[in-house]
Amino acid sequence: MEGVAACRISGIFIKSYQNLEGMCLAELHGFAFTRFPCILKCMQEEIEVKYLDVPHDEAQERLKRAGAVCKQQMRMMRRAIIDYPDRRLQTGLHGAWASVRVRDEGDRVTCTYKHVASDGKDSMHEIEFTVSSYENAVELFKAIGLDVYTKQETKRETWQLGNVEIELDEWPWMPPYIEIEGPSEEDVRRTAEMLGYNFDKAFRGSSYTAYRMYYPKMSPEETVDSIKHLTFDGKLPQWLAERQ
Repeated sequence: MEGVAACRISGIFIKSYQNLEGMCLAELHGFAFTRFPCILKCMQEEIEVKYLDVPHDEAQERLKRAGAVCKQQMRMMRRAIIDYPDRRLQTGLHGAWASVRVRDEGDRVTCTYKHVASDGKDSMHEIEFTVSSYENAVELFKAIGLDVYTKQETKRETWQLGNVEIELDEWPWMPPYIEIEGPSEEDVRRTAEMLGYNFDKAFRGSSYTAYRMYYPKMSPEETVDSIKHLTFDGKLPQWLAERQ
């Protein structure tokens, strides 16, 4: 197919679009990704805010009234969070939180690197590409010396309103919430107001940070990342129950 390039490495089929040829190299806190002939959303900035404890039936009604389109129905997703053995990404040893993730989204599998922007905005910088196999992608990271330190389940429904995406998310042991994500603060603010949410009262932070809202006795050193399997059918760990 014209405009499509691809490669197969260790059983992983990586697609590339838009006639991109040559090599892409992403430096991840000192770790250089293998050179893949792939198209990356290289360091794309995104603005995202969350509204916690929002019943999804209520959110769906608001989205419909605003003219939003449901792109994907609620589906189960699985993810592996990957880091160096010393967890330098998640613990911010280089001055900012970061994450490497392999996620099976049902209709595709993505590898994503994110880190908090250092520009003072509520934004994340992101590199993302698609692969054909969740299992093989995880094995590739393990083969080059990185660790899979937690595997997680979540549920997500995706809506689109203009150039903004709205995600209806569920995580184990936490009330449902919504996330509004767009290319600029102005776009996200406008969408939030269209849906009847106060932009200035939005929650800014990762899902892991959101857990601290419901388990306020967690110490700064404690995180749900320490839970090896964060799944819907898993039992709430005793130590986390004691942090409520």
